[in-house]
Amino acid sequence: MADDKALTRREDDFSAWYNEVVQRAELADHSPVRGSMVIRPWGYGIWERMQRALDDMFKATGHENAYFPLLIPMSFIEREKEHVKGFKPELAVVTHAGGKELEEPLVIRPTSETIIYSMYAKWIQSYRDLPLKLNQWANVMRWELRTRLFLRTSEFLWQEGHTAHATDQEAQEETREMLGVYRTFMEDWIAMPVVTGLKSESEKFAGAVRTYTCEAMMQDRRALQAGTTHHLGQNFSRQFDLTFQSEEGVEEYAWNTSWGVSTRLVGGMVMTHGDDTGIIVPPRLAPTQVVIVPIYRKDSERTGVVEKAAQMRDRLAAEGVRVRVDDRDHLNPGAKFWEWERKGVPFRIEIGPRDLAKEQVVVVGRVTAEGADRKAFLPEAQAVVEMPQRLEEFQLQLLETARARREAHSHRGVQSIDELKEVLEGPGGFVYTGWSGDPEVEDRVKAETGATLRCIPDPDFQSTEVPDRCVGGGEARMEAMWAKAY
Repeated sequence: MADDKALTRREDDFSAWYNEVVQRAELADHSPVRGSMVIRPWGYGIWERMQRALDDMFKATGHENAYFPLLIPMSFIEREKEHVKGFKPELAVVTHAGGKELEEPLVIRPTSETIIYSMYAKWIQSYRDLPLKLNQWANVMRWELRTRLFLRTSEFLWQEGHTAHATDQEAQEETREMLGVYRTFMEDWIAMPVVTGLKSESEKFAGAVRTYTCEAMMQDRRALQAGTTHHLGQNFSRQFDLTFQSEEGVEEYAWNTSWGVSTRLVGGMVMTHGDDTGIIVPPRLAPTQVVIVPIYRKDSERTGVVEKAAQMRDRLAAEGVRVRVDDRDHLNPGAKFWEWERKGVPFRIEIGPRDLAKEQVVVVGRVTAEGADRKAFLPEAQAVVEMPQRLEEFQLQLLETARARREAHSHRGVQSIDELKEVLEGPGGFVYTGWSGDPEVEDRVKAETGATLRCIPDPDFQSTEVPDRCVGGGEARMEAMWAKAY
């Protein structure tokens, strides 16, 4: 196990706390390759739960999975000028293979628009072939200079959806639909509330016409871009001759979208819910939702307690609970409690000789309502029957707590860059202001405050009265949300 000294407190150094808690919870570790990480079983189990939920949601909205090559010809990347401009500093390039220099360098995929739309151009001939809606689960490489486990690594895991449509409107509807899918997943599964909206021109994806984003607030009140969807227009279709014959017999370029989320979501989960003990895993994502710890002092007590623990495990499993028994002999109960607490398992059940005699168990929640005792002594049957409901209440409690935190640190009515700076240097959080749409104002805010324009919020998140004054002076055309971000 990792070092057992006390964690750095979040309020003392949130960044140090994050780095420590990720490794102590055995989510991931640094690899021998600079900027890359090893995802350990507990962390990968959480990512698997995310994959399964998202994959079901993608398929329910008409998408199929496919797989495309890791290596992409450099000439493909260079075809879309904005695309190559955005990614060139991060490219990892293969120049030699098989003992000799390659005729054309190959790029390790930073994203797959180019290779995928070159294939779509082969497969699509008619409007009858549209829409084509594919997703792939893959790894990508972006050569990051400053890395942090899950949040920003050179190699990471993700999914990337890519679609082709007959009309601009269909592509726009797809872009918005997948933004909604992400928002639902993040709130229902990660218990991480997000603000959705449109990215500014300077913040949009390289090669996109429009980019939409999900912005989550972490406990240090910084923003995390948790997922994005992109309306690519016909930019890539024109570069790869992705055309189709319309119903009227006219040759037209297809309209494309792309969208993706990554293992960054695991980091978002940690920073949304963790505490000074360790991480807290929402029940829907927890590889183990309940751990049962048999407690005994004498060998003569062991058999009966461990047998009861196994019975409880089987009964809980029959209720659909993911459960395990920790009957390791080389660790005392206190060490086991500490390990599972820092791994964020939602509930622990303790069973000792006295509990056997009383036909009861001790149920301990990882978190509970403020001021309430998180330990309950319950009859065995009651503990089993109530556990699914306890897990659901735990999930909802995490979401409500995170949402309340976000709203408590959302600031409206800010009229100037000086006021914006004061808020960000003080309480911090999400700041909503008027904006003229002038990129020079956006640049000024970034230079003077260190904040970026996270999004132009969707109607659900806009102020009751949209400000009429731009934060940089003059008349506002829209509302913008600003924050310091990861």
